[in-house]
Amino acid sequence: MVTRNLIMKLVRCFLPGCAIFLIAAPVSAQKVVLRVGHFPNVTHAQALVAHQLTRQGRGWFESRLGAEVVIQWFVYNAGPSAMEAIFARSLDLTYVGPNPALNAHIKSRGEEVRVIAGAARGGAALVVRGDGTIRAPADFRGRRIATPQLGNTQDVACRVWLAAQGFRVTQAGGDVQVVPAANPDHLALFQRGDIAAAWTVETWVSMLEEQAGGKVFVEERDAITTVLASSARFLRERRELARRFVMAHVELTAWLAQNPAEAQKLMQAELLAETRREMPADLLSGAWQRLRFTTDISRAELERLVADAQRVGFLPGKADVSRLVEVP
Repeated sequence: MVTRNLIMKLVRCFLPGCAIFLIAAPVSAQKVVLRVGHFPNVTHAQALVAHQLTRQGRGWFESRLGAEVVIQWFVYNAGPSAMEAIFARSLDLTYVGPNPALNAHIKSRGEEVRVIAGAARGGAALVVRGDGTIRAPADFRGRRIATPQLGNTQDVACRVWLAAQGFRVTQAGGDVQVVPAANPDHLALFQRGDIAAAWTVETWVSMLEEQAGGKVFVEERDAITTVLASSARFLRERRELARRFVMAHVELTAWLAQNPAEAQKLMQAELLAETRREMPADLLSGAWQRLRFTTDISRAELERLVADAQRVGFLPGKADVSRLVEVP
């Protein structure tokens, strides 16, 4: 007798008098699809390593979350785009800079986004042209500085630093013009002389140094560079799965510190797959030295970032982030 979880299909054979019944394989158990975002940046090392392992059929998260969980990876170029995907319910989790997560949380009045773990610190810097035209903060007057995207973490850091130097900076101009441009475009802008500096993250910092003769002018050694963010809906409906993902993320972060050479090889392979560009091993190794991978997250630090964003006009005067950090 055919059991209820078997599907019968009639396939008609075109030979005379031939009719064949095929019984399909048992219906597979319902899979849980987990959609995870990240950027093609070294600062998203955990995601790069895990994404490459998924491609190789030996997934880090899959092996720890269970056979019923399928990880789908999505690649974004900047934080605001990933946050839009959270709003559209196209993502469950994403590695992202802290400022886009803050902006999204406040924009949704605390209803849509949660930060559930830290991921990376450092790796961000203001790089100036190596021709000696900028030697002191005052030399930035009248210059153009590139940042990855309007309102992203480096964009806000750049504007806050310029304001602290006494410059008037607006979103469209001011004493120093801040020009949002995608990270891959910074190198060409730098080489053509279209910008005097760029506030960006690794590996773009090292690339500007090695390929365009840039000099690091300001380095953010301990700034929060990357966090792991979740949609509030996913955290509410799949809390146990979120908890297990964070545990696997913590384990992977520790593995990065213990296995830097292997981690860098996996990252190199994943960056090639995502960008179609070969990342030189020495460039990746140099960028690695500026980064510190940690799952620690501090609400006080995030509140300081809120104050910074408010100072340069990206957030309203009243911004409640009391529900932003929620570790499952």
